[in-house]
Amino acid sequence: MLQIRDYHSEDAVEIADLYHASVHAIDDKVYSRQQQEAWAPTPPDYHFWQQRLQRNQPFVAWQDNRIVGFIELEDDGHIDCAYTHPEFQRQGVMSALYQYLQQQAQERNILKLHVEASKVARPFFEKQGFEYRQTNQVMRNAEVLINYSLDKKLIIS
Repeated sequence: MLQIRDYHSEDAVEIADLYHASVHAIDDKVYSRQQQEAWAPTPPDYHFWQQRLQRNQPFVAWQDNRIVGFIELEDDGHIDCAYTHPEFQRQGVMSALYQYLQQQAQERNILKLHVEASKVARPFFEKQGFEYRQTNQVMRNAEVLINYSLDKKLIIS
């Protein structure tokens, strides 16, 4: 059964590996192998991830004694990382993570969410009610990656 919980420091290596696996599972017709490697270098930098995750405190999806996804919400409503393990994609993991994140955002009185979504993630966020704002070209390790700025206004009840 899928559970959503807060980040624990012992999650860092598993999340770094999930991130790497998720990026490298993208069809190379969408992002080339060179782009994937620039986005998520091999091997993962575990020290970087430990520091990042400690700072950002993501929400973690947990199932069958393993982490199957994670999502980050910053104080200004920015969603940074949103990744599902390749073996658990299209099983509702990101939908559950996003619903939890949106609830947390509303409880924190965040009025707008915004994200830079990859080509793969854009349809998911648009399905959640996000609107397209612009196309971005991001330089990462000498490779250009395309992503999309999207946002969504929240109703605070």
